[in-house]
Amino acid sequence: MKKLIKSFWNWVLGKTTIDEKVIATVKETKKRVKAVKEEMKDVVEAAKEVGSQVADIADAAKGKARKGRKKKNVK
Repeated sequence: MKKLIKSFWNWVLGKTTIDEKVIATVKETKKRVKAVKEEMKDVVEAAKEVGSQVADIADAAKGKARKGRKKKNVK
């Protein structure tokens, strides 16, 4: 009987470490997902900016004046 109880206790203790590892992994995964979402927002904003800049390149190739503030004369 003692042997059975001891083996059951070892089995229960073995399960708790797996549960703790799973919980830690889930926390780490959620943290990484949040970081990836923030980075994706930055990438989307940068891609939109690039899209608007591409139109400026086409206008410059056509010979149109540059949009935005005028450059100051630097000596």
